[in-house]
Amino acid sequence: MSLYGAIELSEVTVIALQTAVEVLIDKVQQAPDTTQRLMVPLDLPANTDLIDWMESQPLFPKFYWQSRDSREEVVALGQIKTFTDPMVAEKVLSDDQRIWGGRSFDGRTSRNRRCLSSFFFLPLLEVIRMDGSWQLAVNLSADKEKLLLALAQVTATAKEVAGIRSTIIGRTYTPDFSGWSTMISQALDAISQKVFEKVVLARRTTLKLDTPVAPAQLLKASRASNSKSFHFMMALDEKHSFIGSTPERLFLRHERELKTEALAGTVGRGLDAREDNQLAQWLMADTKNRYENRLVVDDIVSRLVPCCASMEVAQTPELVQLRKVQHLKRGIEAQLNDHVYSADLLDNLQPTAAIAGLPREQALSFITEHEPFARGWYSGAVGFLSRQRSEFCVAIRSALIMGEEVHVFAGAGIVPGSTADSEWMELDRKKATLCSLLESDEPELERVSA
Repeated sequence: MSLYGAIELSEVTVIALQTAVEVLIDKVQQAPDTTQRLMVPLDLPANTDLIDWMESQPLFPKFYWQSRDSREEVVALGQIKTFTDPMVAEKVLSDDQRIWGGRSFDGRTSRNRRCLSSFFFLPLLEVIRMDGSWQLAVNLSADKEKLLLALAQVTATAKEVAGIRSTIIGRTYTPDFSGWSTMISQALDAISQKVFEKVVLARRTTLKLDTPVAPAQLLKASRASNSKSFHFMMALDEKHSFIGSTPERLFLRHERELKTEALAGTVGRGLDAREDNQLAQWLMADTKNRYENRLVVDDIVSRLVPCCASMEVAQTPELVQLRKVQHLKRGIEAQLNDHVYSADLLDNLQPTAAIAGLPREQALSFITEHEPFARGWYSGAVGFLSRQRSEFCVAIRSALIMGEEVHVFAGAGIVPGSTADSEWMELDRKKATLCSLLESDEPELERVSA
């Protein structure tokens, strides 16, 4: 949630938004044909919660974004253009325009033809908060009448998104624990034969609920509970939404300055401060987890070298404490060469060794052959791209909501010393980021298929 704490959407806020929309409509009608973007300031309280307003709007796609430091929050609605190639988009955007969306892990492959390889859109409308300052922006198209009709659909009403009342009454794991154990053994055999150094294997948990949960409900509850995370929702239509609360940044680029990181190595949280500290000290000193983190650092550095004039890597990992888990993280900062696009960075960095493995191609081949489900958007990249500034998170701690079905995903890095039991428990801790927000009469840590 925002640094200021969220409040419900008031009548004053709704009126301010509707007034700003009407001002934009008037500006669009008077704008020259060459105008590509218009913005007006919004007089809103810094702690206004816009998820209710977003949920009430009829325009799709819908995209919600809150940065990890909570300073930036955006709701993007409707589409002027869509892109499957972010490089094409980056070269045609005007200075202030941003496209929103993401790249999937395995879309448009023989394994997963139903999922798009990438989806980016130039939105019709954006509500933007940067710290305590708000703006409303519209991107213009050649068909001004169509654009005005779409803006006229924006509603002033905002029904409050209700708290979650859904209860988990069953879980199905893909793979189940037996299949997971077999997959881990096969991975360790491949590592011992030098096929790869590390592979990240994932599990899909399909939740059976007594009543459906709306994507906005889960997003709102997760944003309130899971700090130090990016929060996103990408809804292409009413029936398909992908949401997440991920701690992992893929990259932040501002002009030639680049920030990225290696987030790898995990342990749970303790029951009290003493146990928490013991677990943190163990993680910081554990050879297996430090090795896993170093592999990710080495992979990122090797992929960035051709793009960078200089680079600085944190010498030692820092500890990241989240609600359910603790991670090792090492930051990487760089100065990019001239003429490096954000789309180039997406190509080079995704998928990192933190969500695929190392070497990349051998690890991906193993995942394709052995994981019993297609990942789709899970472990892909989600965020925004512009000519000056781009930011993407890694789409972990995420869920795909398709009508009454909720699929929650989690993965674990497999290196020498990994065991099926410990990695299964790590998956449980990671999925608890979202699953714990749903009322449940089942234990969080379990090995049997529901």
